[in-house]
Amino acid sequence: MTAEHCYGFVCFIPLYTSGPKFFGFSEFLAGLALMVLAWTIADIRYRFRVRTAPLPLQGLTFAMVTAVGILTLLTDLWRAEQWIVPQGSILTPATWQALLGALFLVTFLTWAWFAFIRPPVYGRMNAKRYAQALYRIILKGSPVELAVIADEFANSARSLIRHATDHGEFKNYRREGEEEQTEEPSIVEAYANDILLLIADKRFCRAIVESSPGTALAVFYEMGETKKYGIQVETFAKNVVNEALANKDSFLFHEAEGYESGLIGYHKPLSQAMFANHRMVEAIGSLLDPDVCERGKLDAAQWEAYCRVVLMTFRDYVEKGFWNHSFVLYRAKGYIERAAFDLYKINGIANTALDDDVQDRLRVVVEFIKDAVEILEKKGVPEHLRLRVREKHTVGNFYDHLASMIFEVIFSASAVRAPKDLCWWVQRNTVWGEFFYFDQLKGSAGKAVKFKVRRLLYDEVAKMKQFPNFKGAKILGFCLNVMGLTANDGDYDHDARALHKAILSWTRKNYAWLHSYNSRISEACLVDGMTYDAENLRLVKTYPAEGLRREPLYVYFSVDPAPLGTEILTE
Repeated sequence: MTAEHCYGFVCFIPLYTSGPKFFGFSEFLAGLALMVLAWTIADIRYRFRVRTAPLPLQGLTFAMVTAVGILTLLTDLWRAEQWIVPQGSILTPATWQALLGALFLVTFLTWAWFAFIRPPVYGRMNAKRYAQALYRIILKGSPVELAVIADEFANSARSLIRHATDHGEFKNYRREGEEEQTEEPSIVEAYANDILLLIADKRFCRAIVESSPGTALAVFYEMGETKKYGIQVETFAKNVVNEALANKDSFLFHEAEGYESGLIGYHKPLSQAMFANHRMVEAIGSLLDPDVCERGKLDAAQWEAYCRVVLMTFRDYVEKGFWNHSFVLYRAKGYIERAAFDLYKINGIANTALDDDVQDRLRVVVEFIKDAVEILEKKGVPEHLRLRVREKHTVGNFYDHLASMIFEVIFSASAVRAPKDLCWWVQRNTVWGEFFYFDQLKGSAGKAVKFKVRRLLYDEVAKMKQFPNFKGAKILGFCLNVMGLTANDGDYDHDARALHKAILSWTRKNYAWLHSYNSRISEACLVDGMTYDAENLRLVKTYPAEGLRREPLYVYFSVDPAPLGTEILTE
């Protein structure tokens, strides 16, 4: 019989050991062992998800497991000692066990839900936990963990961009001392700003480039969709691009042309998201800025990849905002034109291979200029384009910038003066012939650019009349080498004929005077194979006996005698 103990309206009965038992302390220990095993073998991805859940999942899980364990232990002890429990039908021993088992199961399922089924993303409920968890992992810097978290971070890119503060497209061009009047950001907004600065860590950017380019795609695609170009991604963008340039297995090299990379080469998903929007590139400001320390170490393949993405930005710029000055493209132009600045290193080297890196970089720069002119050609030359810009210190437009690039490339190539064959190959075949011979750049945009180049070359040479200098001397030597000492009537060089005649005329009138004024400068005007016969007042170009030529061939160019005195003449 059941021994009842009644106190007023409440009766108690002993908890018998023979009652049903399906969730006791032993079952709890078995389930806990499985949970611990799952927590132990879970990699950094799932541990990161648990730490960044909208609920303080680690603390809640520990508290719930502890509570269930204590209650199951006490329940088994109560049953073994047959201690009394309240009598009633609302909470029976079976119901109590079911309740404890349900709590234990819900705890496990909640953990599994956030770890496997619905990974948490950055939001108002987990802003602080997300930032702290990401900070610890990036601070640790483990390449394996960074690769996993870089991929996981893509899930939160959309939310982070939408919560981050937009400082506007012209945030990089405010005057010093000018501050933006804004309200105090909310917690979720402040942490979003901090995270965008946090992910700029070079190790994290390297992990994104190597293992998770989709993360960069998610960030820049969302920026383009929301048009929030003023968020703090300058350092992140610069480091992603620099790491991509350094890694020849990155998207910059795989997203090339379709015939090289297949469908990805045609679509260029990441390159399009990052570089095909000039407004976004301009607002970020640093996307086309290679690292100043690594810029001089880039080889031809890396410069080719860089030029490819610059052309994507330039194409959008020409189509949508051509007459607004672009700071990022202007800086990129400067970087590219200096890619082959070290051509002087091969000067005088007789056995230089035609495919060495410095010449390959020169060809990359030349191809970039031709592709940029082709983009201008498709847009069409505006009617109000000024061919001659007489005002000094004028910024100009990209017709002027491309002409300036060609001029700088010519100046770099003019440093290669010997041996004769190498000088001819670099100056005429690689540079001059690609712009001025055989109807190169024959469209209206190309003609406008070449007109500006001719003016720049002649003005630099004519400047020596007032100020003799080695730069003008090298330019003159380049022109005399590639165009020759006699005027031609062929159609292949009709674009350069006017410049050729002007250069020959200037040389005839001034070379003897220049030689009298400073012989070192006059010698800098002559490349290998050219000499000055001061006694007979003539330049001599010698073609040595080689091949089928049995005797040397000499071409003479007479110059006017120098005027009395060697003072600098003024026009």
